[in-house]
Amino acid sequence: MALVAAVVSAGCGYHVAGRGAYLPKTWHTIAVPNFTNKTLHYRLGQIFTEAMVRQLEERTSYRIVPDPGSADAVLTGELTSIAAVPVLFDATSGRATTMLVTVEGRVKLEDRTTKKVLYQNNHLVFRDEYELSTDPKTFFDERSPALDRIARDFSAQVVSGILENF
Repeated sequence: MALVAAVVSAGCGYHVAGRGAYLPKTWHTIAVPNFTNKTLHYRLGQIFTEAMVRQLEERTSYRIVPDPGSADAVLTGELTSIAAVPVLFDATSGRATTMLVTVEGRVKLEDRTTKKVLYQNNHLVFRDEYELSTDPKTFFDERSPALDRIARDFSAQVVSGILENF
């Protein structure tokens, strides 16, 4: 009985998540060049590139490099739009107190030598809210921390998609 259970459970298809079982075993390096920023927001490409590099370094054993010529694979990204719209208003002044920022982008992971695309998502949309101070004396721009959170969520979803072949 124990032998049958061991054989059945060994072939059930379960595996440890997040280990890149779908990526070629011959890869050792992944290049992540700076994401293209098609928006007018300053440094948005750098923020998202840095988040992607951190996520890959934390969750994979690949060496991450900026130069596509020195890597086995290339992960490219493009940020296509950013928008911030008010969602909550102060009842007395009518001024916005909470903004919703939305970033859209696309990514592609490609084998550098064969040009085979192993992962691609052209419709990534991420949102986060941030508050606006109603008191000018205590104003702190919360947009940058919101963009950092979006970049972290964006890169986490992309790396999960790559590692799990979604």
